[in-house]
Amino acid sequence: MAKILVVEDETDLVGLVKGWLEREHHLVETASDGLEALIRMETNKYDVVLLDMMLPSLDGLEILKRYRRGGGAAGVIMITARSHVDDKELGLDAGADDYLTKPFQLKELAARVRAVLRRNHVPTSDVLRFRDLVIDPHEFKVLKGSKDVHLLPKEFRLLEFLVRHPHQVFSADELLSSVWESDTEALLDTVRGHITRLRKKLDSEGEPSIIATVYGVGYKLGPDEGEPR
Repeated sequence: MAKILVVEDETDLVGLVKGWLEREHHLVETASDGLEALIRMETNKYDVVLLDMMLPSLDGLEILKRYRRGGGAAGVIMITARSHVDDKELGLDAGADDYLTKPFQLKELAARVRAVLRRNHVPTSDVLRFRDLVIDPHEFKVLKGSKDVHLLPKEFRLLEFLVRHPHQVFSADELLSSVWESDTEALLDTVRGHITRLRKKLDSEGEPSIIATVYGVGYKLGPDEGEPR
């Protein structure tokens, strides 16, 4: 979990970004005014700052320059509607770690945040995420939203295997050999039964199933949010 400051004066965008990052279990604070943002950055320790270029009272570029001059070390991702290479150069030369142009996909933003955290050696949890699921292989724990989901050991391993191999289709035989391995008593019906139980425990009303059936072939992970169905 990282501590992130989102500096943006577009209220709707702030809500979307904050919600998405909180789903990834980050602690997120927000500021909509340039001067307020600079004060927060100078008085608090953040791992990442998402900094809009155009802000009331003080623009993002000036904020970044003052912050770096004062020794501020948080990873900074500049966010702006300006896509000209000169604007990107100004931001990077002022001390930005990355530069993202509006409009952008929330998944791309989250990936860039993770990249900055890695470069700055901020510890991140080795968990898997899919839709509203958080899967922790070390703690043997699954969260759906904020709720714990109890899975049997092989249900957990089956889910983990599919999430680690998105977009790949596996026959029931392949899942049997990959997940059940040396369990000689397991049958193809065992695989199908586990898939049925996972669907009952994890599927959400009105959404595609967590596990998709590819008729005549096998099974695959269902579409993630934002992917075509």
